[in-house]
Amino acid sequence: MPIILTPITRRQFLHSSLASGSIAMMTSHALADVGSDHVGVDSNRLALLADTHISANANRVYPGTKWPDSPVKESEHESVHIANCLIQTVKRVIALKPRPAHLIINGDCTFGRGSEAEYEQFLKLVEPLRIAGITVHVTIGNHDNRQNLWKLIPWLKEEHMGVQADVIELSHANLILLDSGNGVLGDEQLNWLVSQLDARPYKPALIFSHFNPYPNRGVRPIHGMRDGASLLKVLAERKHAKAYFYGHTHEWQHDQRDHLQLINQPAVSYYFGKGHAHGWVDMKLTAMSADLELNCINRNHPQHGDRRQVPLKKL
Repeated sequence: MPIILTPITRRQFLHSSLASGSIAMMTSHALADVGSDHVGVDSNRLALLADTHISANANRVYPGTKWPDSPVKESEHESVHIANCLIQTVKRVIALKPRPAHLIINGDCTFGRGSEAEYEQFLKLVEPLRIAGITVHVTIGNHDNRQNLWKLIPWLKEEHMGVQADVIELSHANLILLDSGNGVLGDEQLNWLVSQLDARPYKPALIFSHFNPYPNRGVRPIHGMRDGASLLKVLAERKHAKAYFYGHTHEWQHDQRDHLQLINQPAVSYYFGKGHAHGWVDMKLTAMSADLELNCINRNHPQHGDRRQVPLKKL
């Protein structure tokens, strides 16, 4: 199964060892937004995040536009305060009415290679979500380390095929979470995906995994998942597989191949292209569609509020 952080109470958080340290000062603001009044959660609403890249250094500022052969001039690089990006996102998700019942972080929780110190900071930042009654799901990306994540939250350790993979069954769609942390799914996981899709042919399926299934068409050249063609073949052969959601490229993009839509989630943290959007996606499920709305960290960004729709059923 993927890593799942179930809701906790404010008291549990305050008595947790994770509530100590510099990040606790920042998360206190998000905790204040939880409020004492009861706000309902909507089981058909989800917050979709990717590439949070939390560092062990709570004050890390990083220029995402600075990479080998970047077209951005040295004097024009754009930097972000990484932890603040997630803090703002958490506050805004908690402020939704109703709140989403689920939040999925689609890989690359950490900045480096998934050190224990990085996961400690990451877990502190997502605690307000759990207090707000939101279940957090985490898939594995290339910057993640399963062993360290399991060590920090051993009560959540679930191994399936040696990777993190599971199905979230909702009323309007099934969400299948895959593990492409090593840049490949592998035959065993692909066969598992086939079995899960074929066992549920009468409900639309939305598939989540960190890696892009083909080479990136955006600003930064990034190789795709090594067996991405095999994944796309599986999904193309099953009409109830409606969309594949992925991160990794740090860019908000959309593509379609026959019935299958491909949704490239933006990074919550830094972005690779000058002036590019970063943020998260608010997804609302109905019997007919999955409605997506981009929420930019910078609400003045021209793409803030950009909408996409994934049809789940034909009219």
